[in-house]
Amino acid sequence: MVDLEFYYDVVCPYAYLASAQVEAVAKRQGARVRWRPILLGGLLREVGAPDDPNVGMSAAKVEIQALDRQRWAVRLGVPLVTPPEHPRRTVNAMRLCLAAPEGERRVALSHDVFAAYWARGEDVTDAQVLDAIAVRHGLEAGAYRAPELKAALREATAAAAGRGAFGVPSFVVGDTLWWGQDRLGFVEEVLGGQPERLPTAPESSSARAGRLTFFHDFASPFSYLASTQIESLAAARGLEVEYVPILLGALFRDIGTPNVPLLEMNETKQAYVRRDLDDWAAWWGVPFAFPEHFPLRSVLPLRVALVKPSLTPMLYRAIWAEGRRVDTPETLGPLLEEAGESAASLLAAAVEPENKARLRENTERAETLGVCGVPTMQVQRGGDSVLVWGQDRLGLLASLIDGG
Repeated sequence: MVDLEFYYDVVCPYAYLASAQVEAVAKRQGARVRWRPILLGGLLREVGAPDDPNVGMSAAKVEIQALDRQRWAVRLGVPLVTPPEHPRRTVNAMRLCLAAPEGERRVALSHDVFAAYWARGEDVTDAQVLDAIAVRHGLEAGAYRAPELKAALREATAAAAGRGAFGVPSFVVGDTLWWGQDRLGFVEEVLGGQPERLPTAPESSSARAGRLTFFHDFASPFSYLASTQIESLAAARGLEVEYVPILLGALFRDIGTPNVPLLEMNETKQAYVRRDLDDWAAWWGVPFAFPEHFPLRSVLPLRVALVKPSLTPMLYRAIWAEGRRVDTPETLGPLLEEAGESAASLLAAAVEPENKARLRENTERAETLGVCGVPTMQVQRGGDSVLVWGQDRLGLLASLIDGG
């Protein structure tokens, strides 16, 4: 039987969401989950990251991530209430999880601790709360105080770092690690499953009329990956894609985010994200090659895309699949001619003052809406505007459009 190792700390809401799915994923593929309690703060210190991953996060990102968690909770049918004191210290709670014998008792006790934190509103720093959980699962009150558990939790955390973990939830099958509850599709696939890429649109969707707004910048590999799927996702639901190019660097500057977030990550996470991009390209079945000329200067192609939005997919493909430079008239012009366009007229239009102004206005529009990065998609659902960030949220976006 194949083992699926699940590294978690109950302080993380995404670990909670993962805990609601991981056993079902393993069961479908005949695998066994090994629940591995660790201490997130200790893991972050191991890899040189701040103890609190939310430190320095822009207000826009905090807000959209909170909304994202709630959407996932609704989709999974689990309660999720963030305590006002979040993040709470969970060292004793995680020692308690480690005190439970591995197997069904650890699974049940861990679910109980997750529920205490994220569903019942209990304070897992309170000894009475932990004692009640311990007794319910056949352990003695104060079980988490056993002296050997302090070293055991520290060793488990160091072992997770040694496997390549830099956050939770993390999953390991064999020698391969994935991070994030939204990567469980990758896990299931490597276990032999065939998980759904995107939800199938209801038959009535094609009769719907509307617009899916796609905020993007060619500088982002994540935008490229989303651009390969957004047209088919929208068409299946009777929606027209509105491409809205923005200046991502200007947005980041205004909301207080580093200009190139990838380069600000610790080395372990940065290496993982680069591999994650390859994983997503394989998931969507599209070519991908990280260009040598990164970070990219994308102002010129963005202005060209403003003049002729239909060129957007082609420009993304040139940058992120073919490794072509498009940041100067000399490099972009030949590409436009190959596409059957008049490079001279498009490049001339791109530098007109009105198009320069439109790009700034698009960026201001995105900031006003609460966009924190790209790609960000906006659709109308009933009378509400729905904003979804991230190419790894295309499945969630499709479900929201479909009414799920």
